[in-house]
Amino acid sequence: MEINGSREWNFRVEEEEQGNAASAVTVRGVLNLLFQNIRKDDNNKPVDVVIPLGHGDPSNFPSFRTAAAAEDAVVHALRSAKFNSYSSTNGLPSTRRAIAEYLSDDLPNKLTPDDVFVTLGCIQAIEMVITALARPGANVLFPRPGFPYYEARAAFCKLEVRHYNLIPEQGWEVDLEHVEALSDENTVGMVMINPGNPCGSVYTAQHLEKIAEMAKKLRFVVVADEVYAHICFGSTPFVPMGVYASVAPVLTLGSISKRLCVPGWRLGWIVTNDPHGILKKSGLTRKMINCLDVSADPVTFIQGAIPDMLQNTTKEYYSKIVAIVKETAETCYSKIKDNPVIDCPHKPEGSMFVMVKLNVSLLDDINDDLEFCIKLVQEESVIVMPGVALGMKNWLRITFAIEPSLLEDGLQRIEAFCQRHAKKQ
Repeated sequence: MEINGSREWNFRVEEEEQGNAASAVTVRGVLNLLFQNIRKDDNNKPVDVVIPLGHGDPSNFPSFRTAAAAEDAVVHALRSAKFNSYSSTNGLPSTRRAIAEYLSDDLPNKLTPDDVFVTLGCIQAIEMVITALARPGANVLFPRPGFPYYEARAAFCKLEVRHYNLIPEQGWEVDLEHVEALSDENTVGMVMINPGNPCGSVYTAQHLEKIAEMAKKLRFVVVADEVYAHICFGSTPFVPMGVYASVAPVLTLGSISKRLCVPGWRLGWIVTNDPHGILKKSGLTRKMINCLDVSADPVTFIQGAIPDMLQNTTKEYYSKIVAIVKETAETCYSKIKDNPVIDCPHKPEGSMFVMVKLNVSLLDDINDDLEFCIKLVQEESVIVMPGVALGMKNWLRITFAIEPSLLEDGLQRIEAFCQRHAKKQ
């Protein structure tokens, strides 16, 4: 084809591909949209303190500073001059060994370094797993609501996505009947997020076992996103999905981002919980290695710091972070209960988020969750995540992993905003 008498450029993107890219919603993309609506003065500076209740990055706040042992480990690794070279494909052997030992504390089957693949944060772990699972005609099951990056990666891999429901009134448990109804002989995997982003849920051991039995029956792998592992503050303790790997194979995704409050350090992992060798025999393990062969590695001095970081960070530090999150979760839940415009079907028990239902029928000039979030930014400089970005229209995701005083301020602003836009009686 020629345009204006000249030959068209070879690198054009087909309309179908443009549509796929446009439909690949990400948290960053939605947050960028919201940030564009912040009120600014003539010098292009925000006119008010912006309160970020839209994404889980507690590292910006003094209460969530990482452990001194973690900082010391990085400094020591950097100054040792032992970690300035390229990393091996799967990660440094010492890093893999340390992660295997760290995770094995909670598992009946001890992991080995060969079970661990070090990644550039959990985002790369998601990319590698979804890419490895993709094949012509295959489909994968994602939770609704869930973490939208899974959908974005699946869209680029042309992997069909089917969404299974979570049940709000049952602590956001997996709707197992819906999973079975969606599955067929081409279903390659099921993603499960526990503790839950965006729901604040923590699954019981009994529920996890049922999920494993379902995966065995339907013959797919469970991808267990456990980035928020051990950030639990309710009555249900964290149990890793790998406990049930003898029932069905499990790919565990994790990172140091949340528990150590260092998302910018970009160190994550994929772990094969596979005592029967099913993942290896199927070729999936080899395909993940092939994907890692053509991707970037985590920074080597961060990898080099992992053994000391995991060994020397105290239980007291972890307990302190959980105590702060528990306090802010309580604050968030109590304030929400007093606001008739938003409803919380389940009190958060883990992670750093809560999902709340937006009652747009009580609002005078707001039609949906996205409009609510945009106007909230414009009028109150408070950012929350619209549920439509997570597959749940007219819901909101709120993070409570910020400085307690800022959280209270933000929730008060949300309440004032709702009162201002409430329908007149």
